[in-house]
Amino acid sequence: MGLFGKKRERSSSIAKDRLKLVLVYDRTGTSSNNAMIEMMKRDILRVISEYIEIDEDEFELDIKNSAMGGEGTVTSEIVANIPIKRIKRMSRNQY
Repeated sequence: MGLFGKKRERSSSIAKDRLKLVLVYDRTGTSSNNAMIEMMKRDILRVISEYIEIDEDEFELDIKNSAMGGEGTVTSEIVANIPIKRIKRMSRNQY
């Protein structure tokens, strides 16, 4: 209990709420977020290209944010559209 019968909020819950706000503002499409998406896109393309041939011009990658529940919880998901041209044939001794 705090002064005058008010319930004091714990500093950990205040810090958690502040962090949620920072994350929400950070995920709203700033240029640093776009740069991160481009880096992820290049890395994913490099790895997937070892196994399948991809139409790189049509490859799309995005991070979608949505609010869940009434507590201000934000969830994110990576959404990718990866058009496959063909699956590469792997030799038996390669892996």
